[in-house]
Amino acid sequence: MLATLPLASFDPHLGLAVLRTPNSLYALRVGPDGSPRHLHWGAPLDTAVLAQLPDAVSPAASSFEADAAADELAPQTGPRFGPAGLQVRFADGTRGAQWRFTGHTVDKGELRLCLTDRRYPLRAELCYRVRPGSDVVERWVELTHTSPADGDAGPITIDRLDSASWTAPALADYRLSHLVGGWNSEFQLHRDRLPVAETVLTSRRGVTSHQASPWLAIDDGTATEEQGAVWSTALAWSGSWRITVHRDAVGRTTWTGGFGHEGLHWTLRPGQSLRTPVFAGLHTPDGFGAASRAWHSYVRDHVLPEPGREMPVVYNSWEATGFDVSHAGQVRLARIASRLGAELFVLDDGWFGERHNDRAGLGDWTPRHQAFPDGLRPLADEVHQLGMSFGLWVEPEMVNRDSELYRSHPDWVLHSPTRDATELRNQLVLNFARPDVETWARQTLDRVVRDYRVSWLKWDANRAFTEAGWDGHHDPDRLWIDHTRAVYRIMDRLRADHPGLRIEACAGGGGRVDLGILARTDQAWTSDNTDPVDRIGIQYGFSQLHPARTMAAWVTDSPNTATGRSTPLRFRFHVAMAGALGLGGDLTAWSDEELREATELVAQYKRIRPLVQHGRQHRLEGTGGVMAVHYAAEDGGEHAVLAWRPTTRFGHQPAPLRLPALDTSGCYLDVDHDRRHSGAALVHRGIDLRLPPGDYASRLIRLRRVAP
Repeated sequence: MLATLPLASFDPHLGLAVLRTPNSLYALRVGPDGSPRHLHWGAPLDTAVLAQLPDAVSPAASSFEADAAADELAPQTGPRFGPAGLQVRFADGTRGAQWRFTGHTVDKGELRLCLTDRRYPLRAELCYRVRPGSDVVERWVELTHTSPADGDAGPITIDRLDSASWTAPALADYRLSHLVGGWNSEFQLHRDRLPVAETVLTSRRGVTSHQASPWLAIDDGTATEEQGAVWSTALAWSGSWRITVHRDAVGRTTWTGGFGHEGLHWTLRPGQSLRTPVFAGLHTPDGFGAASRAWHSYVRDHVLPEPGREMPVVYNSWEATGFDVSHAGQVRLARIASRLGAELFVLDDGWFGERHNDRAGLGDWTPRHQAFPDGLRPLADEVHQLGMSFGLWVEPEMVNRDSELYRSHPDWVLHSPTRDATELRNQLVLNFARPDVETWARQTLDRVVRDYRVSWLKWDANRAFTEAGWDGHHDPDRLWIDHTRAVYRIMDRLRADHPGLRIEACAGGGGRVDLGILARTDQAWTSDNTDPVDRIGIQYGFSQLHPARTMAAWVTDSPNTATGRSTPLRFRFHVAMAGALGLGGDLTAWSDEELREATELVAQYKRIRPLVQHGRQHRLEGTGGVMAVHYAAEDGGEHAVLAWRPTTRFGHQPAPLRLPALDTSGCYLDVDHDRRHSGAALVHRGIDLRLPPGDYASRLIRLRRVAP
């Protein structure tokens, strides 16, 4: 019966809104004061049962505390003392909103609840959307100053406008999963008991950041990869952001999040509106692995611009040449990369302006004459003749003082006239919120793509915002929103004007990876750290939200430039094969034996690429220091398992690795060793990994379901 019910519905008599997904249900109720309040998020319930559910009253209800259910967007008025998702100031100094519910609309899977302030010209639409086949609930807010644009009403100041507030059900305890890190150590997964306090996850850097990710998961402390209820949310925004998780003293746990960080103020003038990014959430009863797989399906089906395309095997020349680039040197690398099986050649930094080092040239996006006296077209033509596509690294949001662009337009950078401008990495940030800067960037990149026959842009952003002023603008803090939106518009326009163009998101590694940037890019550069041992942990955290198809993973030289660690080529390949495989070493220094082995391993990757990039991912943890990842075809017919053991101890051989994603009634063939296995045995006992002896051992296992 539930399958025939609408994805989104609203009963005006009960004030009851319901969002249904294949495996969960989200419900809220409009309260007597006009505020939509949370009712249920979890297992599907019948409509009659929902209608009878009482409001979720706070256990601390008293004459000192609110007795109502948690708000869908707390408005900073009444006896609400937790973090407010909406903070506004009207022209007369009054703070906060008091709502009157004024209607709703339902269009297939999208529901809008309209709220109007009782005394001031402010309207909010709380927006919800569910998509067929997905357990994700998308939420956002549209806020409007309803006075006529030609009227004399004063502006409304927005101190905070979150996309959504979420509420966990009553649990015996609460655990918070989130991602932390830094440059070269992104996506480190932390699972901590949630304190009775307000826990703030944030970036104040103008980009998503290496240090935190706008994703989190809540459980009761007992969930595992394959079992237990999990509630998870992710914000689709690539600039500064903030999420505040509030666990109060009596057990209610809520969180609210959106763009911007504390201390910013935005202005709504009469007739103006502001729309927040999507803050999406999902519930699963089947553990962190099921939550990740639900996110992966959502990203592939509803976020990525071209989810059906396979990511090519990339060769990037940065680690081979640095800034010492030349036409002859790049051609030499391209020829070797082509023989190894690379499908895309990317020329990285150093190709433009006077870019001999990182102190000059940013902003001058024309080929450096000394390196490419005939321009880039001859190199692009050579790469194409070798059977590869041609790509370029760009960093359009940044500028060096030592550049023609800065000398012509010093006012284009983010700056406060009475403050000294901080340089990071010898560069400043261009203010993309300025229409003239956005136009310059779009036209410049359009020319680069067109003139040099570029089919791939590696779009980098290597520094945070500092002294982020906008001299002379009436609403200078809008740059924290408008800069990011300009980046989005430029990427969208480039893709529209150049069908087939692909874009890789990069920000000094994984400093700008989120659902917002992935809506207009094809993959993300996960980290500047390519050490395979470190990458296992980085990739584990990355996979909590993002599918393997979006995870750029390179095989580079040994010893590794980040850690100095030496590892076998096969181990480096097997770690990188867990995502979108790339090559990044100095191929001219590889031995003939290494080149032959690399050619074989690239071919192996191409055989499992459909599984890695489009299959269902299961994270596995064995014994004896073994970590693994299992990719299964949607129909369960083909499987690929990548297993790694970075270190070993005498006498501690790993036990067989269990493969819970298989069908216990099936029979499976180990394709490369012609061995048959019972599905029940592989699920309950496991497969013998037969890892080679010593540290940095790894193995690829390919299984195919066959008739018994």
